Amino acid sequence: MTDSIKFDDQGLIPAIIQDFQSGQVLMLAYMNRESWQKTLDTGKTWFYSRSRQELWMKGEESGHIQEVKEILYDCDQDALLIKVIQTGAACHTGHYSCFYRDIDGNEIEKAQVDDLEKVYSSGAGPGILYELYDVISDRRDKMPEGSYTAYLFDKGLDKILKKVGEENAEVIIAAKNRDKSEIVYEVSDLIYHLLVLLVEQGVELKDIFTELKSRR
Repeated sequence: MTDSIKFDDQGLIPAIIQDFQSGQVLMLAYMNRESWQKTLDTGKTWFYSRSRQELWMKGEESGHIQEVKEILYDCDQDALLIKVIQTGAACHTGHYSCFYRDIDGNEIEKAQVDDLEKVYSSGAGPGILYELYDVISDRRDKMPEGSYTAYLFDKGLDKILKKVGEENAEVIIAAKNRDKSEIVYEVSDLIYHLLVLLVEQGVELKDIFTELKSRR
């Protein structure tokens, strides 16, 4: 692959950085041959700053590093797609992604203050599953008073399983009623309680996705 990619006349190639889990696009930067090699050698993203004309490693000062999980290049071999596990925020503004505004300038993603305020996807998409999984895990660890999720963990596995069974039945009833809005509502309830079960059992979403992919 190293010999296949094409750097431009300035010795650079654009690199799109994408969240490995959710698929959210995090940022766009440029690499030269040296930063490209450092990325391969270290497993962390390195870039070339066109304004400062120097190499820099993402997160070297902030700690918001990017662990490289997969690298692809496009059909013309002149652009990279790098999938990473992002620590903290990708954008220097404190937003999880650099793409946090719409075309009218409206901010569609709040700045990240802590892990619970991380927004994996600016719109409706699969990233919400990771966000919800993290929130549920946090509730289990901190057990805040008044939290329904904490209540489920406090009551234990039998209570969680009972809720999964109840919500499954509600989905069946909604489907029999052929009510789309009701189905959406009840399936959302079921997914939430299934995520609570996964957290309780120590099963990660990637385990489920890996199994589904193997069946595909």
